[in-house]
Amino acid sequence: MSKLPKNIKDAIEAFSALPGIGPKSAARIVFYLLSRPEEFVQGIGSSVGQLKTGLKVCDKCYNYGDQSPCEICDDLERDESVVCVVEEPLDVIALERANFKGLYHVLGGAISPINGISADDIRIAELLERVRANSDKIKEVIFATNPSLEGEATAQYIAERLKDDGVKLTRLARGLPVGGDLEYADEITLSRSLEGRSKI
Repeated sequence: MSKLPKNIKDAIEAFSALPGIGPKSAARIVFYLLSRPEEFVQGIGSSVGQLKTGLKVCDKCYNYGDQSPCEICDDLERDESVVCVVEEPLDVIALERANFKGLYHVLGGAISPINGISADDIRIAELLERVRANSDKIKEVIFATNPSLEGEATAQYIAERLKDDGVKLTRLARGLPVGGDLEYADEITLSRSLEGRSKI
């Protein structure tokens, strides 16, 4: 890579810093951009440059939006009796694709002592305050944190703090993916699938 022009090397380094993109993928992206018209590349650069301009963090759910409260929190058609707790804004996108009609609370991560992230570093206090301040409206809190040790620990930690608040606490069902083979499933997934089995 030392024989590449500085602009190309710098671009490859910049793309390599993104999550899930290694040096080879970054190089592919850079050389793809070099093969495209100037306006295309400028358009991408402009979009990235303007990414944070005018963007707001919703003061209710902590998702990104053009306004605060965001469009979801402002939508009178949503079921405000149900709040779905997620780790990141990308999780909101996934649940919206699944036609979830309640509201959200974005934690901004999960408790992870190994990474130095405690309950105080994510928006747990804000969630507890929100549920307690709206106890007349919020009837169910759904935990949709990731099915990892950190996600499970975070859901358990919050559930412990909400257990006496009179709100229904639920967890997304876990199980086998459609099209998956039973022999490749791990023990945790299989045990959750057995626990969450349904009548046919």
